[in-house]
Amino acid sequence: MRPRAAPERVFSDLFALMTLCITLAGCSVGMAMSGKKDPNLGAFRVGSTRGEVELQLGSPISTTTTGEGRRVDLYEYEIGNEPSAGRAIAHGVMDVLTLGIWEIIGTPIEGFQGTKHRLTITYDNEDRVLAINQAVVPPLPKQESSEPKPRL
Repeated sequence: MRPRAAPERVFSDLFALMTLCITLAGCSVGMAMSGKKDPNLGAFRVGSTRGEVELQLGSPISTTTTGEGRRVDLYEYEIGNEPSAGRAIAHGVMDVLTLGIWEIIGTPIEGFQGTKHRLTITYDNEDRVLAINQAVVPPLPKQESSEPKPRL
């Protein structure tokens, strides 16, 4: 027969396990609660002020000035990553049921929520919208394979 563990040893092991679970739990839960609300792209149009645009999209990531004195701003925004109490609760329940192992799956799931978009907006001298153009988000660079290419 195996000797019984001392109550102190059982308590310390249980405490260590609970500390580990609390440490691991929370990444996916926090990510699910900290998303951004989708911008209302219908809230501005040609003729709107720069303030109306920035209320929805935030500050531009870059600004350039054309030769005619026009300002061209590039905005980046994300769609599909709104805060969700339901997702957070689901991640929390899975964390408890799996003793924190769910974070291995849940954190990458939350990391891939939403898609980034870019928008260029041209303003006139009075900071009124002249043109709205959707910018293309550049693709990731292709990785070169280490295998030699076949000759034709």
